[in-house]
Amino acid sequence: MNARELEKHLLELIRRASTDLPPDVQAALEEGYRRETAGSPAKTAFKTMLSSVDLSRREGLPLCQDTGALVWHIQYPDGAEILPVEKAIERAIARATDMSYLRPNAVDPVTGKNSGNNLGLGSPILHFHPWRKKTWQFDLMLKGGGSENCGIQYKLPEGSLGADRDLDGVYKCVLDAVWRAQGKGCAPGVICVGIGGNRDTGMAEAKRQAFRKLDDANPDPDLAGLEKKLLKDCNSLGIGPMGYGGRTTVLGVKIAKLHRLPACYFVSVSYLCWSARRCQMTISGEKARYSS
Repeated sequence: MNARELEKHLLELIRRASTDLPPDVQAALEEGYRRETAGSPAKTAFKTMLSSVDLSRREGLPLCQDTGALVWHIQYPDGAEILPVEKAIERAIARATDMSYLRPNAVDPVTGKNSGNNLGLGSPILHFHPWRKKTWQFDLMLKGGGSENCGIQYKLPEGSLGADRDLDGVYKCVLDAVWRAQGKGCAPGVICVGIGGNRDTGMAEAKRQAFRKLDDANPDPDLAGLEKKLLKDCNSLGIGPMGYGGRTTVLGVKIAKLHRLPACYFVSVSYLCWSARRCQMTISGEKARYSS
């Protein structure tokens, strides 16, 4: 595929991620709406969310004014050249910003100057992963600033929580993270957790869990059980959508693990808002296929 065609498909991937909610997330919002009490602030909040999703889809408008940081995971054929693809991604991002699918979100932390096109040092966030397939797979997530502010990292043991270096300690940390958020970050959110690793790999792995579908099954039975328990118990906190109170505080809990140093036991929690904007594109030959 030539550079111009690739850029066109990348632009379409960005447009879809920005303006259309994945079906599994919408289904979770609809289930949350059914669970809440008629006339309650929680039910009204869900109704507003679903109306916003419908409007964005019909009008081709961003789901949220904060189109967030662009987090990419790109699987590519082993040995393929990736620099031209990186440049095509940057050009597509700049075009998407010009077309208002993206808000300019790259700000120099020293000067305060906005680059105006979402490009800058560390922006976009690109992760390239070689594999033995001949296809390219692009996974894109738009990670909003409000939800990013709710992320937190714990170092076990944590005496204030009575959390030791085990899955029960992880459970206590995640419950504490949700309680601290108190509806900030646009609840109900998806709670993404990385156990182990170090301070950077643990959080990166936590964020990668945001690409999982809400109805998938964790292949690790211990983590699968913890996900189910945390989903149930987080939703019993009564925080509810946008912190208004109610039965639905989180839409899902996704957990992964990484080997750690003997001296370290980190629990990294990344919060994803209800506007869980993710989309995937697979390129085989000259054809591109999109899914979310």
